[in-house]
Amino acid sequence: MDFKQKLGWLRPPPAPQGSGDTVRPALQVTEAQENGSRVDALVALRAQMERILGREPRPRPKRVEPDIVELPFLRKETNSGPVFRRLERLRSSYHVGRMPVDAALGASAEALALLALDPALALVAPDRALYLDTETTGLGGSGTIAFLVGLAWFDDGQLVIEQLLLRRPSEEAALLECVAERIEAASALVTFNGKAFDIPTLCGRYVMNRLPEPPTRPHLDLLHVARRLHRSRVGSCTLRAVEGEVLGFVRDADIDGVDVAPRYGHFLRTGDESVLGPVIEHNAWDVVSMAALVGLYGEPLGALHHDDLVGLARTYRRARAFEHAVVAADAAVSRGAGVEGLRIRGEIAKARGDRQRALADYEALAGAVDDAAARFELVKLYEHFVKEPARALEVLARGTGELPEAVERRRARLERKAAKRQG
Repeated sequence: MDFKQKLGWLRPPPAPQGSGDTVRPALQVTEAQENGSRVDALVALRAQMERILGREPRPRPKRVEPDIVELPFLRKETNSGPVFRRLERLRSSYHVGRMPVDAALGASAEALALLALDPALALVAPDRALYLDTETTGLGGSGTIAFLVGLAWFDDGQLVIEQLLLRRPSEEAALLECVAERIEAASALVTFNGKAFDIPTLCGRYVMNRLPEPPTRPHLDLLHVARRLHRSRVGSCTLRAVEGEVLGFVRDADIDGVDVAPRYGHFLRTGDESVLGPVIEHNAWDVVSMAALVGLYGEPLGALHHDDLVGLARTYRRARAFEHAVVAADAAVSRGAGVEGLRIRGEIAKARGDRQRALADYEALAGAVDDAAARFELVKLYEHFVKEPARALEVLARGTGELPEAVERRRARLERKAAKRQG
């Protein structure tokens, strides 16, 4: 019996014969209405299905097997299959904005460790660091694949850029094998937001492919450093923003991050390689800019904006590198950081126990701006260091931001001390 014959079962049932029905009239009407609704629905459904069966089947689109022909990638065979690789070597004098890329070779590991708040980085060789950036099919999760991995390292004084492109998701293991080899040969990893995204994404893919994860290396995440140094001036510390505001470099043409995954999806569906060109260039710029930033952060005093020097001094203070913090704070004040420079220098002097330096900076700060926090520090210095309660009372009268009860207790104590000095 074919499907059309089975549709005959949906025909309305024959009407009941005879009139010897003993059902009550009201109930009989209700059942008739219900039966009529069912019949109408079944008739409509049968008609719709007959229309569908009468249509010509739509031809399925021909399956496309994407390949890499036009893009500048060469096929490399690995133990896990093929991977497509692009290599480029930059000249030694290459700059990103005003920063030479090869400055990363002379970066101070100690300075990078302090800015990253990670002592492990002080023991690495910056000239053997591996720069890494991924382009993925999503924003995280087990289904997110890194279809393009940008890597960079220094060789004979020049930055070498390697990009690994995933032609098909089924060839992912080969790409992961190549990435693991590069990580194993490196002294450290350098990323921009890699601690939160790139590295967890890659590690998840090793697990999904039943491969051992690459060895752990000290990790310098430049996003964290950028936020500590530039947030007050730059705001959102995206790599593109830091390039423009800190390195003085603006990419001529670049794609938005939201366009990356759709372009790869289009490539997989159609085999159109042209849509991946801007993604590849975007990825290469990312790893090159990271090297320029390492050069900047590895010797930061000479090249940073005075507002960024305030962030530098604050970061050194947080790392308890007070000698470095003092130098950075002095540079910030001398180059025009203004009240924020005075504030951080006063905070550092206070933390070091240099109360004379702290007194001078807080006096200058309280005289320049209406700042209750600065007056609060000044009152304490006048009372306990200078031993001048009368001056402390004058400052207290201008407001220190304390609770009323605390202000009254402090005032009473200062008045007693002032009266004792006069007596």
